[in-house]
Amino acid sequence: MCLAVPGRVLDIGEKDGTRMATVDFGGVQKEVCLEYLPDLQVGEYAIVHVGFALQRLDEESAKQTLELFAQLGMLQEEFGDPWEQAAAAGGEPWPFADDPDPAPEPALTAPQEEVQP
Repeated sequence: MCLAVPGRVLDIGEKDGTRMATVDFGGVQKEVCLEYLPDLQVGEYAIVHVGFALQRLDEESAKQTLELFAQLGMLQEEFGDPWEQAAAAGGEPWPFADDPDPAPEPALTAPQEEVQP
């Protein structure tokens, strides 16, 4: 499902002649095109769909919507890793979790031949 998600503009720049912004969506940051909202400023919120800021939004409405999306798991669905989601749907643990201190794998050794005296 594709959602229009509110996000907060963190910074604005230009890329290949197009006004672009880094936008924070409740902890996930994405690059967004600002061509439809050329006067949007850093710190403001906008509704973003498929990489385009479409409409300015007040902060309170944006925060309420982001909180609701997070509670429903929709932010993970929209911005999460599809491979991780597929592993979870299959009942398997995600093998590439960000575990800073994973347990070492046991070393594989070749079977030893028994030596006869």
